Amino acid sequence: MTKETFQEYQEKYAVQIEQMRLVAHELHQSVNQIYGSDLPYGFHLDMVVEGICFYGHLVCVCEEDVMPLFFGSYFHDCIEDTRQTYNDVMKIARRWMTEEQALMATEIVYALTNDKGRTRAERAGEKYYQGIRKTPYAPFVKLCDRLANVTYSCSVDSGRDGNRMREVYKGEMQHFLPSISSGSDDPRLQIPFETITALAEILIDEVDRDEIRKQWGEY
Repeated sequence: MTKETFQEYQEKYAVQIEQMRLVAHELHQSVNQIYGSDLPYGFHLDMVVEGICFYGHLVCVCEEDVMPLFFGSYFHDCIEDTRQTYNDVMKIARRWMTEEQALMATEIVYALTNDKGRTRAERAGEKYYQGIRKTPYAPFVKLCDRLANVTYSCSVDSGRDGNRMREVYKGEMQHFLPSISSGSDDPRLQIPFETITALAEILIDEVDRDEIRKQWGEY
């Protein structure tokens, strides 16, 4: 899909996308969830969707997938953080989409919901990443989620916690990208090189960037 066509679809469904945004913000606000030290969690959701807006044309294959992609991005943390169930999310998605679209949207959310675990590694283990790799658009949304978190840590929150998370994300980079890469020819399961490059440029030094380019440039 061309960038221009993807932009046209965003404009066509702008009212519905904004409604999704407001509902997602309200869900996280209802449990008093914040982002960073004092920001509403909607700040993070909007950052994730910025990545969707900018890079979504690289993976989106048809008009029918536009709203599921945006829904999955706005609601990707709602099962994990706002006490919603799979069926709750499906019900919300049906407000704006057909049954088939709502199912795709809900599957993205479900795939991006961390497993139960005591540590970061347990919550995002192989089973978690396996679910992402086989779910259309989940790898891309996860990459945009990571890009949003890294951008915040390195550009907005430059204090101790931001620096700590930068090192966490940097250390995970070599594991993270293969974990969400399906190796599929299906664009809906791919992670665009342009998005990988944007992440690498923020997170790692020039030497490591060259390695990322060598590994993922022909993806």
